[in-house]
Amino acid sequence: MSESKGKIAVLTSGGDAPGMNAAIRAVVRTGITRGYEVYGVRHGYNGILKREMKLMQYEDVSEKLQHGGTFLFTARSAEFYEIEGKKKAAAICKELGIESLIVIGGDGSFSGAKVLSTFGVNIIGIPGTIDLDIAYTDYTIGFDTAVNTAMEAIDRLRETSNSHERCSVVEVMGRSAGYIALWCGIANGAEEILLPEKYNNNIDQLVARIKRNREKGMTHQVIVNAEGVGHSEELAERIEKETGIETRATILGHLQRGGSPTARDRVYASMMGAYAIDLIDRGSKNRLIGYKDGKLYDVDVEEAFKMTKGIDEYEYEIARLLGSRD
Repeated sequence: MSESKGKIAVLTSGGDAPGMNAAIRAVVRTGITRGYEVYGVRHGYNGILKREMKLMQYEDVSEKLQHGGTFLFTARSAEFYEIEGKKKAAAICKELGIESLIVIGGDGSFSGAKVLSTFGVNIIGIPGTIDLDIAYTDYTIGFDTAVNTAMEAIDRLRETSNSHERCSVVEVMGRSAGYIALWCGIANGAEEILLPEKYNNNIDQLVARIKRNREKGMTHQVIVNAEGVGHSEELAERIEKETGIETRATILGHLQRGGSPTARDRVYASMMGAYAIDLIDRGSKNRLIGYKDGKLYDVDVEEAFKMTKGIDEYEYEIARLLGSRD
C-alpha cells in the first residue's frame, strides 16, 4: 500500500441542501484515488470539537448521491461560535494531523472556516445553500432542487386557486435573499413577487393592484412571498378583508430543503467535490469554490468576503412585467 499523501476532513454545516451528499461522495472517492486519507466529520463544526470523525472508504459513500439532506448530519455549535471554540477546533485538527478541511455550507459556515484558516487550518469551501445568496458564485448546491420543488408546489396551488377563484399567498424560503421567490415568480407566472431586497411594505399599493387585476377579469392570483418578507397569514387576511376575494396563505417551509436532488445539483456538487481535492493536490490554500461564466473556479476566502450580491434588476423587471395586467 502506498504512503498516504496526508489527511483531509470534510463536513457539512448550516442548513442542509440537496446535493450535499453528492459533494461528500466526490470528495471521498476523489481523495482516496489521489492518495489521501479522507475523514468524514459528523454534525458540522461541533463534530470537530467532539472528535466525531471517521476514516471514510469507497463503500461509505455508496447509494448516497440520490438522497437529499446530508448523511454526515449538520448542527449548530454554541461553543464553535466563540473564538475560543474556533481555536480549540483548529488545535484538534492539528493534533489529529488533518491538514485540510473541506467545508460544505453557506456564508455562516464560510465565516467560521475563514477564522479557522487564521489558526493554520487550510480550508476549502464548497457552496451548499438553497438560498443562492453567496456573492462570489452564480450557483450554490441545492438551489436548483429547492426552486423546482417550490415551483411544482405552486403549480398545484394555482390549479386549486383557479377552481375556487381565490388569491393565494405562497411563502417560499429565503430569509434575507429573494432568489427562490424571484425564480418561482417567473417560472410560475406569479402576479406579484415580494422580495426582501425590493419590498417597500406598501400593502395598500399591493391590495390596489389585486383589485385592478380582478376588475380586468383575473379569476385567481398568485403572490409569491419570500420568507424574509414573511407575515403571509396576516397578508392573506388583509387582502381578503379589503378586496372581498377569498385568500389563502400557504407556507412551503422546510419541504423545499428535502427530496432527491436534481441532475444539476448532483452533477455540479460532484464536480465541486472533486475540484476541492484537486485544489488541495496542487497546494492551494484557503480557497472557496464557485461557478461563474459557465465554469468552476476558485477564489481566495478573504477576497470572496469582500464581494456583494444583489437581485438581478433585469430579471426582476421582467418578472414584474410578465405578471402584470397594468
